[in-house]
Amino acid sequence: MGEGRSGSGGTTWMNKGLCLTRRAHAIETHGPTVHVLHIGLRLSGDYTRVNIAEHRTRWSCCVNPLGVKRCLSWPACCYRQRIMTAFKGIWTQGFWRCIGAEFLAMMIFVLLSLGSTINWAAKEENSPQPDLVLISLCFGLSIATMVQCFGHISGAHINPAVTAAMVVTQRLSLSKAVFYLLAQCLGAVAGAAVLYGVTPPALRGGMGVTSVHASISVGHALMVELFITFQLVFTVFATCDPKRTDLKGSVSLAIGLSVCIGHLFAIPFTGASMNPARSLGPAVVTWSWENHWVYWVGPLLGGVIAAALYVYLFCPDPEMKRCYTEVLSKSDFNSTNYHEVQSSFRTDRVKEQPFTLMDVERAEQNEREREREVLSSV
Repeated sequence: MGEGRSGSGGTTWMNKGLCLTRRAHAIETHGPTVHVLHIGLRLSGDYTRVNIAEHRTRWSCCVNPLGVKRCLSWPACCYRQRIMTAFKGIWTQGFWRCIGAEFLAMMIFVLLSLGSTINWAAKEENSPQPDLVLISLCFGLSIATMVQCFGHISGAHINPAVTAAMVVTQRLSLSKAVFYLLAQCLGAVAGAAVLYGVTPPALRGGMGVTSVHASISVGHALMVELFITFQLVFTVFATCDPKRTDLKGSVSLAIGLSVCIGHLFAIPFTGASMNPARSLGPAVVTWSWENHWVYWVGPLLGGVIAAALYVYLFCPDPEMKRCYTEVLSKSDFNSTNYHEVQSSFRTDRVKEQPFTLMDVERAEQNEREREREVLSSV
């Protein structure tokens, strides 16, 4: 004999046969009001109880019942909230101190390093060529000095490729990286402008503008910039890895030597940028943009690849590795799977088997069939 009752709190089915023991949630949206139906089936001896409780919640801005951010009304409020979340931590004194440090470090680096490319014997009849070792050492030692001076303030990226690598490895937010990039570019332009102003016009020459050698193609130049930036960023991540206990030398000197090696190799090929902002500064001052895109695409790709390989392949963080393993081990999403309601809506997260409203309809139909069987037997 089956019995069904309904009321404001839900509906109850009683049956002496086999009973379902599952629970689910159904979400219905009507404008700004969200109707959430809690459907729970519990097995208790010879009957099953199905409780359907309806909760109405009015959301003033955004709702997230299924773990996916969604706006039901007032989208402007939602966008404003998302923007404030994205720029969280930016409007602080500490962050702008970092931005100022990046600007000053880049300006000093460009001023000192590009100054080594000035040929002071250009007026002589048999003027010598710029000294490759002098330029390489000046670039490398300048970077090492700036890292030592500003590393504890802003991290001393002094390179958009390093900043992009930090974003890829989730060590810097994208919103903060935008300000880092702007500070680096402005600092490079300011340093190149100062050098342009203090250098006699007859001796300025190319002002250290990076250019592709006529004997190689643009594709070859791109690969050269990619590889020399790869080794630089890989060195940065390897020497700044907090998990390593075997480091005993100077981190700043190791990074500076990496820059020096890259210049010793690549100056004849591409001028050895390794740094998009370093190429941007003199390009803006002299307005020379030939193949300038090479010095952005190559270093950015090289830095991102180096950071991804180091962090996710060669030396992964154990905690991050565990999290990714748990995520990948979970089954794919299915439309019939149980949906978890946001913790602010329900604090306890139910972990039971999938259940749908079709099961309730099927149970009700079975009850009617059993009632007809009982009546026919009577």
